Amino acid sequence: MKVVIVEDELAASDNLAYLLHAIDDDIEILTVLDSVKSSVEYFSKPHEVELIFMDIHLADGVSFEIFDKVTLNVPVIFTTAYNKYALKAFKFNSIDYLLKPIDKDELSDALEQFKVQNKQKGITDHQIKDLIDLVGRKAKTYRSTFLVHNRDEMIPLKTEKIAYFRIDTGIVKGITFDNKSYSMDNNLEDIEEELDPELFYRASRQFIINREAIVNIKQYFNGKLIVVVNPACDKRIVVSKAKAIGFKTWVGS
Repeated sequence: MKVVIVEDELAASDNLAYLLHAIDDDIEILTVLDSVKSSVEYFSKPHEVELIFMDIHLADGVSFEIFDKVTLNVPVIFTTAYNKYALKAFKFNSIDYLLKPIDKDELSDALEQFKVQNKQKGITDHQIKDLIDLVGRKAKTYRSTFLVHNRDEMIPLKTEKIAYFRIDTGIVKGITFDNKSYSMDNNLEDIEEELDPELFYRASRQFIINREAIVNIKQYFNGKLIVVVNPACDKRIVVSKAKAIGFKTWVGS
C-alpha cells in the first residue's frame, strides 16, 4: 500500500510512520508533506497514492484548503486532536479519522477497514464544506475563568491573568503574570479548545502562551524559534520549524 502523510509536526509524522511499518511492513510511505502549499504541489502532479493520512492544522493553514485547489480521488483518514463535539461532523459525514495521540490498535483497525472496503474515491465537496463550516465557526464565548487548586482549596482564576499554561512533570499548570503557579484539572488539549485563539497560542505540546506574556522571539537552529516570556520560564519554549511561520504571523497580527 502506498501512503502519503500530511503532517506539520515531525514527531507526529515519525510516530505515525513507525506505527504503520510496525503494523504492516509492506506499507510504502511515498512522502511526508508539512503544508497546504507542498500538498497542493504534490497532488497536482501524477501520483500513485492509495491512502492519505492528513492532519487538519498545518503550518500555513487548514488542510481542507487543499481540496479547494486539487481534486483528490484518494481515501483520506484525518488525524486530529479535536474535541468530541467537532468529531461529530466526521461521523455525520462518514469520514474516517483517528484521534491524537494515535493508538496502534485503532490505526490497525482503520487500515483493515480501508482494505475491506477498498475505497477508490475521495471526499466529496459536500463533506468538505460541512467540515470547513465547523472548523471556521468561531465560538461565541471563550473560557473566562478557571477553577484552580490553591493548597487545600480551589479558587476562581481569571483567564486574562494567566501568562502561559505548561506541562510540568506531567501536571498541567497555569502561570500567572504575577508568577504564581496553579495546578489545573484540565489537560492542555481541552484548555486549548476553550481559549480565545486571538490571545493564546499553542506554541508546543508543552506550552500555550498568552500574547501579552511574550517578551521577544529568538532564532534557534533548523528554523526553530525560542520564545522568551514574562514571567520567565525555567524551561525553553521552542516553536518548531513547521509552526514558526504561523506563530510569527499570529504574533504580528
